Formats: sequence, C-alpha cells, structure tokens
Amino acid sequence: MGVRGPAGVVRSSTELGGDPIDLTRTSTPPIPERTCLRIGIIASIAHRTPPRGYGPWEQVASTLAEGLVALGHDVTLFATADSITSARLHAEALHGYEEDPGVDAKVYEGLHIAAAFERAGEFDVISNQFDFLPLTYSRLVSTPVVTTIHGFSSAAILPVYREYDDVGHYVAISDADRHPDLGYEATIHHGIELSGFTYRPDPGEHLLFLGRIHPDKGTHLAIEVARRAGLPLVIAGIVQDKAYFRDLVQPHLGRSGVTYAGPVGPAERDALLGRAVALLHLIGFAEPFGLSVVEALATGTPVIARPLGSMPEIVRHGRTGFLVDDIAGAVDAVGRIGSLSRQDCRDDVDARFTAERMVADYAELFSRIVAGGPSAANRSRRSGTSTTANRTEASLAP
Repeated sequence: MGVRGPAGVVRSSTELGGDPIDLTRTSTPPIPERTCLRIGIIASIAHRTPPRGYGPWEQVASTLAEGLVALGHDVTLFATADSITSARLHAEALHGYEEDPGVDAKVYEGLHIAAAFERAGEFDVISNQFDFLPLTYSRLVSTPVVTTIHGFSSAAILPVYREYDDVGHYVAISDADRHPDLGYEATIHHGIELSGFTYRPDPGEHLLFLGRIHPDKGTHLAIEVARRAGLPLVIAGIVQDKAYFRDLVQPHLGRSGVTYAGPVGPAERDALLGRAVALLHLIGFAEPFGLSVVEALATGTPVIARPLGSMPEIVRHGRTGFLVDDIAGAVDAVGRIGSLSRQDCRDDVDARFTAERMVADYAELFSRIVAGGPSAANRSRRSGTSTTANRTEASLAP
C-alpha cells in the first residue's frame, strides 16, 4: 500500500512516517503469466475507499480490489490517501471531497484521473469505477478501459457514454439499468463480503429505513407504513435533501416510535439490519442496484420494495421479501413478513451476491478483454440481453 508523495514517490500507507519507497516505473515489466493481470482500478474520491459510512461506489471499488489481490493479480488502486487496501495505492487527494471541504472536487478529480492514465502503460486493463469522465481519456491510451456504469445521474451524461461506446467496454450493474443506446460487455451484480454481516434468525421489533434521505428513496413513505403497521421505525443514512428532511421527516421524529440514527458505520449498520423485522425500500425511481437491499438480506432481514429498477432482480417476491405498488400493499406485506424464512434471505445472498462471485465475474471479463476476445458491444446493444457469466462460485485464481 502506498500514497503519492513529492516527485511521484509512493509511500507505504502503514509507514507514512518512514522513508519514501520509490515505486515509480520507468518501463513496463513483462508479465510472468498471462493469467496474472496488472489491473488499475479508478475509484471515486468523494469518500475514502472503503467508505466509513455512505459510499457505494467506493465500497464496490474496494471489494473488487481486495478480491483481485486475493486471486493473485497485481492491482493498483487510485483512491484517496486515507484509503485502506492490500493493493498498491496511488493518491492525489488526501481525503474525500465530501469529507474534507479543503479538497476541491473538480481540481482533484482532474488530478486523480490524469494520474491513472499517465500510468496506463503499466496495466493490462483499467477498471473505471468512477463515472463518465475517465472515458474522455480512453482513446489516448492503448490499455483497454472497462467502465462500470453505476447508474445514470441524468440524461445529460449520456452523450459521453454514446461517444465512447465503441471503446468503453461497459458493464451494467443490473439488467434493468442497461440503456438501449449502448453496448455492454456484461451485467455484473454487486457482491458483498458476507463476513461483514451477521445472520440473525430472530429479529427485533422495528422496521428499518436505510439509505440516502431523499424523496427518491421514499423515507416519508416508510414513516407512513410504519405508522399504519403500528411498529417502530429506525431511519439511518445521510441527509441528502435538507428541505425534504426538515419538512417530511423531522416532524415525525420522537413520535410514534420514529427515531433517526444518523449516518451509520459498518458495525451499527450490521446491528440495525439484522434486528429489523423488514427493510422498507419504497423507492420512487428506477434504482440501478441497491447495496442496502442485499446487505439486509445477508443478515436474514426480508425487504419490502417497490418493483422499480433492479428490485425485481434482487428481491425474490414471496421468498426474500415483497414487491409492492403502494403504501397499502407495503402495510399488508409487513403483516405477512413472518411467513418468510430469514434463512432463505441469507442463502439467496450466498448464492447470488457474494464478493467472490462479483470478483470472479470481473476477473473473467478482464481476462477475456486482455486476450482480445470478441467485444460484446455489437452483441448486446439494444437487445437488453445480459452477457454476465452467471457464476455463483469463485474459481479464477491465476
């Protein structure tokens, strides 16, 4: 692990007080075995990687980096300097710009992306877990760039994806999030480390809302469902829309058993999820994935969600939760939640959403692209057909 110091020096992140170790490469070393890839991963720098609390993009980048290192690949993670990783770490920003007001997002995103592409010759493949901006560098290097599209924040960013569709090697995080104008190499669902989530066969008595407090996430709907169901509700997550929180959430706090736990870290999140009767995920938009849904299921907690975006791909209706259309349907689902097996929820994550499966899918894709295999761009454009390997095991150690 290391962070970039003066004159391009990289230091061990566990020995920041010691002498700098010069890891600058003057030439591209040969690859001993083609099965061992040199992989650069560009993470978001909004938060530390892995995040202390909220930060799904950073969490996926971390899970991928750690998993690829465990498989024996040579991995460099481009992230903030306070990131924690077993990969080689290159940093331009000391902290995430959402966590440190002294870090200018535009300035450090520019430095961050440039640093990765200035070193493109050191890698067999670059995994872009950032967003659309690195695509604008992709034709300037010969190293293939595989871009995971973590959803489309708005239609305004689509022109970039369309422009680089021929070289983008796009990965969708759900079939639902595939855009008909684009070609895709694969759909790879996110995976989580099951060891970080405690299976609890016996829940407590509260319902849980976990996520960004924003109208799209339906926090106010969760409050109403809990009120009608007669159960306490715990709300946890960052306040992304302050006016929404002030007007539609805050007035209910301390009344009818509604409490706000604030942003929560891994340990508190695990406890809240595992002790919940159900996770209420009454979204109002086509969510690209939804890590909190998988995390809830990993603890054995069923999910009550609206059937938008990726939800039908993640929640097995009538087995690991219920897909509902409105508040009345959600209240009815709360009453039927006891009919579901919490073990089935955990088992489904173990079968479909583990970090090992996700990393294996990416490793297989990277190997195919590096080997010059046929591009999926023409095969999957506009068809909406998943080209994922549909693996449930990890067996791609180099």
